Amino acid sequence: MQALTNRAKQVDRAPLSFIEQFYIWNILKGMAITFMHMFKKQPTISYPEQKREFSPVFRGLHVLNRDEEGRENCTACGLCAVACPAEAITMEAAERLEGEEDLYREEKYAAKYEINMLRCIFCGFCEDACPKDAIYLSETFTPADFNRKNFIYKKDDLLIPNPKTDAQGLAKAKGMN
Repeated sequence: MQALTNRAKQVDRAPLSFIEQFYIWNILKGMAITFMHMFKKQPTISYPEQKREFSPVFRGLHVLNRDEEGRENCTACGLCAVACPAEAITMEAAERLEGEEDLYREEKYAAKYEINMLRCIFCGFCEDACPKDAIYLSETFTPADFNRKNFIYKKDDLLIPNPKTDAQGLAKAKGMN
C-alpha cells in the first residue's frame, strides 16, 4: 500500500533498555513536571468574590439595544438572521402603529425575535451585519440550565432595559453596577 503523503514514519521496534523496561525515566520526568507546577501561580479564582477578566474580543450573551430615548433600534431588516452561519436567529417584522413612536425608532420593527443559544456559535456575524447597532454580544455568560426550551431567548429576554423608565436596570445590564 502506498502512502498519500510523505509524513508517515516507521515505528521503531528496537528492544527497550533496562531503564526503559521499568519506565523509571518516564516516571521521574512526570514527577519533575508535577514538582515544578507546585510552585507556579494557581489559575483558580474564587468566583463569587473575584470576577474573571475577559479578553477584549470575548463574545457572550446577545443583547438587543435601545437608543437614548428608550426606543428599540432593531428595524427587522433580517441581516443578522441572514449572516448567522448556524441559522440560530429567527424574526418576524411588523409595521409600527400610530401612537407607538415612543416604542419603535422606525416604521418597521421586530415583532418576534428569537435566538436559539444551543445553535449559536458566538461568531459575532450578527453584530457585524446589523446596520443600526441593534444587537451586540455582551460580556455575560449564557446561564446553565437542564431544559432545552430555556435556551431559546425571545425578544423580551434579549432587550436591554429602557433608560428612561429603568435606569438602574440599564446600569446593571451594562455592568456598571
